[in-house]
Amino acid sequence: MTKGLIEIGFSENEAERISVLMEKYINEIILFNSAYNLTNTSDHDELVIRHIFDSLAPYKDFCKLFENAHNNTDFIAGDIGSGGGLPGIPLAAAFPDVNFYLVERMAKRCAFLENVAALLGLKNVTVINSEAEKIQKENFDVITFRAFRPLDDKMTKTLLGITKKGGTLAAYKAKIDSIKTEMEEIKKIVPDYEIVNLTVPGLSDSERNLVLIRKI
Repeated sequence: MTKGLIEIGFSENEAERISVLMEKYINEIILFNSAYNLTNTSDHDELVIRHIFDSLAPYKDFCKLFENAHNNTDFIAGDIGSGGGLPGIPLAAAFPDVNFYLVERMAKRCAFLENVAALLGLKNVTVINSEAEKIQKENFDVITFRAFRPLDDKMTKTLLGITKKGGTLAAYKAKIDSIKTEMEEIKKIVPDYEIVNLTVPGLSDSERNLVLIRKI
């Protein structure tokens, strides 16, 4: 795993530190997956590539998004519909100085997330058992989500509503053609956005992108 993290852009020391944490995390996913339906696989290598590497592939992009987080205790990043903690747990491990709120509506998954955060010593993680619609308005500086529902009018308004002015939505998506079709449906709400192509180590057969939407 360390080699892949270095390919993504982590220093060797950071890659080694994060690898140790992610191995513990993967073990917990494998242990509880059948009971909590956390991911679509329990295979170790698939979890590393399709979930850990995929979550951390936009590391350099998040470095830019989080540049105002240092020495700012009010800076909050949210992982909406966190599920088993992807991408929230890997990102929280990679950015220990950023406060992450993992928002998940299913109580049993929240219990899993709290256990993982404690096991990994992620003191920057807060788990919120809630739907996105019930979160306080203008609460997050950065919102991210992966394997979440498509961006329709209602959900886009909800997510932008809980994002601070000047904040950013960072959505993990797949094919550019599908992204453009999805974004065309909400162009009245989001007239402008950016697509960042992602390179995921070991995943050359799948197109991966990050969609950035800034709230003006």
